[in-house]
Amino acid sequence: MRATCEGTVRAAPADVYAAWTRRFDAWFAQPGTVAMVPEVGRPYFFYNRDEWGRHPHYGRFLDLVENELVEMTWITGDGTDEGTQGAETVLRIELVPDGEATRVRLTHSGFVSEKARDGHQENWPLALEELDAALA
Repeated sequence: MRATCEGTVRAAPADVYAAWTRRFDAWFAQPGTVAMVPEVGRPYFFYNRDEWGRHPHYGRFLDLVENELVEMTWITGDGTDEGTQGAETVLRIELVPDGEATRVRLTHSGFVSEKARDGHQENWPLALEELDAALA
């Protein structure tokens, strides 16, 4: 099962790439909780912003093409039936230049339930809005 969404971020691909690989705490992660080095095979960890409810996120980078692609495993959850429900899902973020902006194509696959997929399908567009607001 997969969730997909697209959105435009009012920033250059280099800035969007940096937000997904080196500046997660500028828009998604709670500042001070990020352990992330953008290298293929390297694990990462963070908590999302406290105001969204404190949920651990972790995984590893699968593929990185600077300013074009970020692919990572994505595991969320706190021992409950939330997030990815313990499944190692795959998040693929494709960045396409669009004038002075960037078109973001996000594909999140590997969900073990419709509930997990639907929750992410609902939340990813909101996350892209947060990213756009942080970078605009």
